[in-house]
Amino acid sequence: MSNCAIVGINWGDEGKGRMVDLIAREYDIVCRYQGGNNAGHTIVNEYGKFALHLIPSGIFSEGVVNILGNGVVIHLEDLWGEMQTLMDAGITVTPENFRISDRATIVFPFHKAQDCLEEERLRDAKYGSTRRGIAYVYGDKYMKKAIRFGDLQDEKALLERMRGLTEWKNLTLRGVYGAQPASLEETMDYLKTYAYPLLPYVQDAGRLLERAAAQGKRILFEAQLGTLRDIDFGIYPYTTSSQTLAAYAPIGAGAPGLRLDKTVGVMKAYSSCVGEGPFTCEWFGPEAEALRQAGQEYGAATGRPRRVGPFDAVASRYGVRMQGCDELALTKLDVLSYLDRVPVCVAYEIDGQRVEEFPYGARLERAKPIVEYWPGWQRDISACRTEDQLPKAAREYVSALESLVGRPIRCISVGAERSDCIWR
Repeated sequence: MSNCAIVGINWGDEGKGRMVDLIAREYDIVCRYQGGNNAGHTIVNEYGKFALHLIPSGIFSEGVVNILGNGVVIHLEDLWGEMQTLMDAGITVTPENFRISDRATIVFPFHKAQDCLEEERLRDAKYGSTRRGIAYVYGDKYMKKAIRFGDLQDEKALLERMRGLTEWKNLTLRGVYGAQPASLEETMDYLKTYAYPLLPYVQDAGRLLERAAAQGKRILFEAQLGTLRDIDFGIYPYTTSSQTLAAYAPIGAGAPGLRLDKTVGVMKAYSSCVGEGPFTCEWFGPEAEALRQAGQEYGAATGRPRRVGPFDAVASRYGVRMQGCDELALTKLDVLSYLDRVPVCVAYEIDGQRVEEFPYGARLERAKPIVEYWPGWQRDISACRTEDQLPKAAREYVSALESLVGRPIRCISVGAERSDCIWR
């Protein structure tokens, strides 16, 4: 048996979906275990280019069952749109290869409304939310007021739950924000239109996973975002609202008793970040724009320009440790080919002191990058398929990153296509 988690080392957008798409055919099941439609995985393969926000990236591999686990919060309209986009491209999406946990939580329009209203109220103090309602539906979940797919099976009980939920939401929408209240009738119509037709896809995902494990099947767990956005161990409060760590994978998938055999961390050859919060190695101005353009650093879910900077060894070591990584995949090495020398943030300076461990809270806010440089290679490496085809400077850069983070890099991405990889 081999259960593997593919996770992000940094702030997200490291290329996890691409890695899942690359190796999914070696597994029987791919399971998303947390998050919602607030971040996306951009995938390029023989079917085209796709930005998946909810459906697991294993959907392109024939014979693989793809699951949205209980830890995922699901925006119904977006899920339908994603399913339709895939089917229009000739990709099979049926209850045979796509399942939804009966314990997965439903995102409603009033969650999105709350998110937008609060970000507007906060103005310059905003958290950088994607305004998809994610924090508010997770808040409802932990306040024991959320609606899950399994609740659709009893329409009478659901109606009473929804009556209480909309009354409670309207206390906030009207009383706090002076906004349009949620309508019980419209909310029930929303479920009838978008949720009930999904019932053929709904099942007890935990039972499915436990049976698969007992039969020796291989399970791949797919994470959204990265270590530094984890609700507990990230740059709180500038985090997402779920657990992005590998340790949570079996829980968020539905089978807490499963064990991971391997954790693969994905990190870029440089740093990128979407949203608010401390980003010590951030570049600005023309230097940042050149890197952003070279890497096409724009959010898959939002289209927002990503903040960018050099590789951050301090943050990456922390990410590797929190994820319990066994090995790493390095993406977008080819993007750095335009540089005559390649910068790396090797440590921080805080209050005049050199710091090599990732700091917490206000100390992180005061951190300044200590940067060292490696020779650039300044040639196109996108056609390289073996390590010895890489320029010496590129090989030395990869080795330096291995030393700095303390884990072996097994896969190097040099382009967007499935074949644009070097395995070590």
